[in-house]
Amino acid sequence: MIAVAVAGAAGRMGQAVVAAVEGADDMRLAGKADPALGTTLADVLGDADVVVDFTRPDTALANALQCVAAGVHVVIGTTGFDIEPLRDARGANVFVAPNFAISAVLMMRFAAEASRHMAKAEIIELHHDRKIDAPSGTAKRTAALMEGDVPIHSVRLPGLVAHQEVILGDVAQSLTIRQDSYARESFMPGVLLAVRRVGELDESPLVGLEHLLF
Repeated sequence: MIAVAVAGAAGRMGQAVVAAVEGADDMRLAGKADPALGTTLADVLGDADVVVDFTRPDTALANALQCVAAGVHVVIGTTGFDIEPLRDARGANVFVAPNFAISAVLMMRFAAEASRHMAKAEIIELHHDRKIDAPSGTAKRTAALMEGDVPIHSVRLPGLVAHQEVILGDVAQSLTIRQDSYARESFMPGVLLAVRRVGELDESPLVGLEHLLF
């Protein structure tokens, strides 16, 4: 059994992770860290093999460094922070994904392939109005994988969860690749895959769920 603690457990993503871990046959919930619950990351590290972090950009790096120093692997879904300081961290593995939805990983892969054959592209990413960072980590990752300079447009509106369109154009033609996550449960298969695989990584930090899928 993999002992999993969740940082940011009171948030909407954190609650979804807690439910997914509790429903997995090969995992047990080792703890829930969140200021809203009156628990710190230090309170849950002692009993954890892996920490899943869905917190904030201003705390994710410190959390990851604390996990690695304690010998606890960490899976990070928080975006909008610099991972470079993690490259010198030793003691446990770090896995980071800007998006854990399988369909989003496929969207990025298809967009990267299409960009090699189409003249120009732009990205429109749409998220709920409480998302802190803009552009999203998914949009920035998609643009980085594609050929050329790809502008990103961010939309923040109530009622949305996570959505992205990659629109590519060429002579008298266009191609649109769209991915939609309608509920946070869409991210959970990818999160659980990362929890199962983070301990065996040959590289840390490793960024992108595609490395575990392909």
